[in-house]
Amino acid sequence: MKSAVVQLPGLNRDRDMIAALTLISGKAPVTVWQTDTQIPDVDLIVIPGGFSYGDYLRCGAIAARMPVMQAIREKAEAGVKVLGVCNGFQILLEAGMLPGALMRNASLRFVCKEVKLEVVNAETSFTRAYDKGQIIRCPVAHHDGNYFADTETLKTIEGEGQVVFRYAAGTNPNGSINDIAAVTNRAGNVLGMMPHPENLIEAAHGGSDGRGLFASALDVIAAAA
Repeated sequence: MKSAVVQLPGLNRDRDMIAALTLISGKAPVTVWQTDTQIPDVDLIVIPGGFSYGDYLRCGAIAARMPVMQAIREKAEAGVKVLGVCNGFQILLEAGMLPGALMRNASLRFVCKEVKLEVVNAETSFTRAYDKGQIIRCPVAHHDGNYFADTETLKTIEGEGQVVFRYAAGTNPNGSINDIAAVTNRAGNVLGMMPHPENLIEAAHGGSDGRGLFASALDVIAAAA
């Protein structure tokens, strides 16, 4: 699997993501910068977490308007898989590549802890290593992770299987509507999620529940090769 990790001013989880992708795929990802207008031939593009441009205006609002995002949009439209984690999720929403919006946590506080996720859709390119209904552990660290969608959008994404993970009962850390933790686009090749699967992939992390997300993408890409 050939992958690329996007680097933007203020993102601080790029090294974690690079380490995770290298460990699981056996290949170090290439990195792309905010001003890049071309992305190499890759199977997966990842926008990691952090605080791009200091979260000024809105989380992800400035990053979503950088030249690299047009290149990512074109790759996604061509079927390349795109993963946005935490701030990466916020950026994908601001870029209009995913439905809904992310607001300030209901507690109005930064949340940093481990939560439990329920696998809602195990048929996506990112979740085939899991079982529907499976409960997995995953860390979160965010201030603006409260997912919201209007009634019509919510009906669509729930009905079309675009909700991929929910916070398991009693573990919603931010007030997200319907406990939504992750959504895909209609095509299923773009996934945005607030939790950090890259931080729970090996014994040193205290578990490997997040590994299945990357392994799923790797298996799907290998099968299509």
